Amino acid sequence: MGTYVCKAGEAQRKWVMVDAEGQTLGRLSTHVAKLLMGKHRPGYTPFLDTGDFVVVINADKVRLTGRKETDKIYRWHTGYPGGLKQVAAGRMRQLKPSASSSGRSRHAAEGEPGRRLGMKLKTYAGPDHPHQAQKPEKISIPA
Repeated sequence: MGTYVCKAGEAQRKWVMVDAEGQTLGRLSTHVAKLLMGKHRPGYTPFLDTGDFVVVINADKVRLTGRKETDKIYRWHTGYPGGLKQVAAGRMRQLKPSASSSGRSRHAAEGEPGRRLGMKLKTYAGPDHPHQAQKPEKISIPA
């Protein structure tokens, strides 16, 4: 009996919707990362993209515990000399609620595969999203 290895064309991708309201950021991010990578499936293959498309709604209502609202700093570099930018998590949430949540979720699966997987992650600040045609299945994350 050999080990099953999923082939590129065999992956059955679904659309999944996750409500982020009241969820802790780290726990939400790890759960979303597992869905994006396909680790929740029995046919998970590490070198292939077998994950689902994930729609995160109410991303502006995700919780940060402790003093992370002021103490957690996100840093990035623009590519220009002296281009190191940084912003606190609370300020980032005020500026772009959906972008800040999706960026944090993307850090859970970073690297080159993470960039490809990030294209399958759709985050929205409110309860409305334009993906009703895909009929996303609502999944609840244990609190």
